[in-house]
Amino acid sequence: LYDKILSFDLPNHMDYEREVAGTFIRMSITEKWQKGYISNLEYLMHLNTLAGRSFNDLTQYPVFPFVLSDFESEEIDLSDPAFYRDLNLPMGAISKERFERHYQMKYDMQLETGEEPFMYGTHYSNLGSVLHFLIRLAPFSYYFIEFQGGSFDVPDRSFHSILQTWRLASSLSSADVKELIPSFYILPEFLENLNSYDMGVMQRGTEIS
Repeated sequence: LYDKILSFDLPNHMDYEREVAGTFIRMSITEKWQKGYISNLEYLMHLNTLAGRSFNDLTQYPVFPFVLSDFESEEIDLSDPAFYRDLNLPMGAISKERFERHYQMKYDMQLETGEEPFMYGTHYSNLGSVLHFLIRLAPFSYYFIEFQGGSFDVPDRSFHSILQTWRLASSLSSADVKELIPSFYILPEFLENLNSYDMGVMQRGTEIS
């Protein structure tokens, strides 16, 4: 069946095996990115596809990284490295204090007791985190309600602040190391409650909108 499909004229078909390997007359995806022929966003989407991630699978949804680390300043200078997250480190290691206190200590203890050691007990992307971000956007809103057992989540746990999301994932929470999804870079409408869902009121009295 696969060979039959490939026998048709598929103008948008991409042979990833050839793209990754490259040839003398055809540059690989990485070479195209390095030479500036494709954008960072396009390159990351190719990497997600190569990793088996798809918009059609919420459990293997495309992953995009936090790039900035300052979500408080009214203005940021994009030429200043201080405003950027260190992409050499996973989210779980952004805060050295959190990494050593929670993850490294646990890892060392597991080694001492003969257990199979691991750093993180959660993942940088999963079904719950994807729906957490897309809660305001149909049909994901309905998937989220079903995921939560028939209602929206507790208002204080709902996605309401990029700053708070960054703080939790980068330093505050020992159980949160999530990255972002492509919508943060290509679909700003997902941040708007266009369907006027009643998502409740937080403990401090702020309505989730």
